[in-house]
Amino acid sequence: MESNINAAWPQTCDNDGERTDPYGFVRPHDFESYKEMMNEYVAVLNRRSIRWSKLLQEKPHVEKNLTVKRYVRKGVPNEHRARIWMAASGAQEQLESSPGHYQSLLTMEHDAKLKETIHTDMHRTFPDNVLFRSKAEPSLQRALYNVLLAYGCHNKAVGYCQGMNFIAGYLILITKDEEKSFWLLDALLGRILPDYYSAAMMGLRTDQEVLGELVKAKAPAVGQLMAQYPGIWTLVVSRWFICLYIDILPIETVLRIWDCLFYEGSKVLFRVALTLIIHHQPEILRARSLPEVCDCFKQITCGTFTLDCHTFMQKIFTEPGSLSMATIDKLREKCRQRILDEESGQP
Repeated sequence: MESNINAAWPQTCDNDGERTDPYGFVRPHDFESYKEMMNEYVAVLNRRSIRWSKLLQEKPHVEKNLTVKRYVRKGVPNEHRARIWMAASGAQEQLESSPGHYQSLLTMEHDAKLKETIHTDMHRTFPDNVLFRSKAEPSLQRALYNVLLAYGCHNKAVGYCQGMNFIAGYLILITKDEEKSFWLLDALLGRILPDYYSAAMMGLRTDQEVLGELVKAKAPAVGQLMAQYPGIWTLVVSRWFICLYIDILPIETVLRIWDCLFYEGSKVLFRVALTLIIHHQPEILRARSLPEVCDCFKQITCGTFTLDCHTFMQKIFTEPGSLSMATIDKLREKCRQRILDEESGQP
């Protein structure tokens, strides 16, 4: 049995003959290295595909247990991704308990400012993806617009903010379904990620500080270096978290991270960040100025280490050591209080 991505491999092309990956992204600069990686990765995908198909035949209802967790960490084949993400995140349950809700959001009266803000971001969303181009047939821009508009009406406290377009775009590429993408977006923003997209972005700001605390504990030398530059974590990792590593790491790697994010929750984002930092500790410690630190954090997300998604995912569960949700929650409480105290002028 072959996975969908293998069936689409080694390459797909749009009408202009551009070299694209199976998701529609044009890869003019790294196509050969991507192709090389995929030729090896396909064997892994095929093995996983056979095992997942067998598991889902035996147990059609996806349960949360150690076997499924192990399978998720080893990667979900593309043909099963939408189903596993929907089940693991609770999105399927929400969809089934609210029939017609998505369509009703699209037919209601919409705020003009919300529509305009989303519309403005359409051409900025994956300009390097042939499927999102306005002239594509069919163009995924319409589906993306619908999902974001519906979510803005569904969750008025968040509405729409930049970053959400990229996340919704990835969801549409995988599910090929507006309603499923909507409920997965709702699962991420409403339950899995703690307050990343509100106006104050308190959850995002807190998690950047939490990462700083974790680095102090797990890579003290890097922690000391970063402590010289107040506000540094916002500069170097805010995009990692707000975009859930989209446009930061290669797409296959991002999708593998998302497999675990939907199943295990937001602590996975810290495992990825810590692995990148711990693995590249020597390079980071060579930085002698703020611009050098920022440049180094851009460089550590590139190259063969992150392109080889299977090895990288094995590393994120070993290199950072133990990391429980209880530890994260305790640090979140501490960092959130520190931010609130600073804002109110408390010593």
